[in-house]
Amino acid sequence: MKRLIYTIPLTAISLLTFVGCNSSQQSTTQTPATTETTGGTTVSKTPGATQGGFDALVSVVSNTKTAVEAGNFDKAQQEFDKFENAWVKVEDGVKTKSSKTYNAIEDTATQVKGALKAKDKAKALEGLQTLNSNIASVSKG
Repeated sequence: MKRLIYTIPLTAISLLTFVGCNSSQQSTTQTPATTETTGGTTVSKTPGATQGGFDALVSVVSNTKTAVEAGNFDKAQQEFDKFENAWVKVEDGVKTKSSKTYNAIEDTATQVKGALKAKDKAKALEGLQTLNSNIASVSKG
């Protein structure tokens, strides 16, 4: 009888946990990208890739570039540390839209980090320009 007393609540908790886990999985299902035609113009709607997220990335790259051009690598590293937070908001949408561009952005961000640590102005500026171009290519429709 004692075993039964412990088994019933344990079973109930297990079932509730299972149901709770299952419902959270349903809410994170990714919505596929869609296209919408308005006035003859086709616009790609990539989930998770909001213009505000792209604006934040462009801002980080711009602020980092300004610091590098001034030779202030400490400030440049502080600015570029914000890149990951902005990137997280749009990376799934970018990956869905173009895995090639997604990989290029990931690789270039790693290169920029290395260039900033090495205080290599030319490589940092080259990488930041590449990031800017790749971000622009996926942020526009």
